Amino acid sequence: MKVLDKELDQKPTPQKVKKMAELRIRNLLAFSELQSYNDTGKWRYKHPIIAHQSERSQLEELRRTNPQEFLRQYAACHDNIKRYTSYLKNPSREVRREKDRINLTRHKEREILFKSILESTNNN
Repeated sequence: MKVLDKELDQKPTPQKVKKMAELRIRNLLAFSELQSYNDTGKWRYKHPIIAHQSERSQLEELRRTNPQEFLRQYAACHDNIKRYTSYLKNPSREVRREKDRINLTRHKEREILFKSILESTNNN
């Protein structure tokens, strides 16, 4: 963040400003997670690393116990990505554009989890 902060002081660009804002949000989420764990001994599961760690363990368990359901959910996730991508191109859904973007991001992150689980299985 310090390097990015220096770059913003010298020559700010929209991409750098966006990156700085995203880093700030991630840092605040991380601090919030740590504060919650320090106070209560429980995670809030809001930061992507913590949330995905929990979701990943659930998906790995599903893959071990019910591979057919795992593959069905993977296919559904892939279909959701296609659906929300087309929603973003649809002019009649202008009102729901932000929600569609959030859902698309969520499903893309979930697809990354599916792929990493499948790759780790193939490597073993």
